[in-house]
Amino acid sequence: MQHNNSFAGFDADKNAIPLREVSMWSVISGKLSDYAVFTKCRLAALVVFSSGIGYLIASTGDIDWHKFIWLLLGGFLVTSASDGFNQIIERDLDKLMTRTANRPIPQQRMGMTEAYFLAFALGISGILILWSFMNPLCGLLSGISLLTYVFGYTLMKPVSSWAVFIGAFPGAMAPMLGYIAAGQGNGIGFYAWLLFAIQFIWQFPHFWAIAWVADEDYRKAGFHLLPSGGGRDKRSAFLIFFYTSFLVPLGLLSWFFGMTGIISTGLIFCSSTAFLYQAYRLYKDCSVKAAKQLMFGSFIYLPVVQLAVLFGK
Repeated sequence: MQHNNSFAGFDADKNAIPLREVSMWSVISGKLSDYAVFTKCRLAALVVFSSGIGYLIASTGDIDWHKFIWLLLGGFLVTSASDGFNQIIERDLDKLMTRTANRPIPQQRMGMTEAYFLAFALGISGILILWSFMNPLCGLLSGISLLTYVFGYTLMKPVSSWAVFIGAFPGAMAPMLGYIAAGQGNGIGFYAWLLFAIQFIWQFPHFWAIAWVADEDYRKAGFHLLPSGGGRDKRSAFLIFFYTSFLVPLGLLSWFFGMTGIISTGLIFCSSTAFLYQAYRLYKDCSVKAAKQLMFGSFIYLPVVQLAVLFGK
């Protein structure tokens, strides 16, 4: 029995990673994980997807893939900077909410100097990339989007539910920037505005569904982000349904103005009505379960519609 234990110990020692390497890897892994949380990588990826779709929709002939990659990188950096500044400003409020209490700044895994340096570096480099490799209009709009998100949406959140309206503007900028990037900076065309409008309206049911699910947690930090002062009430549910209903005619505009064909328009219409039905279920039930279904539906709806516009072009 003693011989077996010694043999097992010999095997473990033989294959073990030195303690210094384990510690170094743990530090690097933890730091990368904190950076991913600080920049909200998954949210940034959704924004990058929208900007990429806008670029591909606007592209005619051969696609400049090098430019496409620079667009995705620049958009990712600017979005990450916006989310980083958001966490810097809300660091004390994040401590109060279960969903955000483990972020790197509230847990003091990231100092303020490091956080500011990272956010500024990401923002400046992203804007410069979009300005230089796309066109000045892209760089300018991305800078305005970042400032609006940080000094408009973030600062308004503890004050009023109108923060959602303000935040919808920078949140809808991604597909427009992509479209402008492919258009060589020749102004903002109608199709760019249509892509902007769809994503702008989509954000209300998307964010309000999240706010409904997380309402109790938000209230710990003093956030009242549902459209009604009563929180999870019938009026909030009605306003969510009301805003969602605008997505149906907006989707049909792509066909009316020759942007999509009948098949892709049919897919957009079916997706919009299904999404509207989920909003109706929330209005009918006023339940957290219905809000969760609407929230997950919103994650599916936007990429489906944007891909339908792309392939129906």
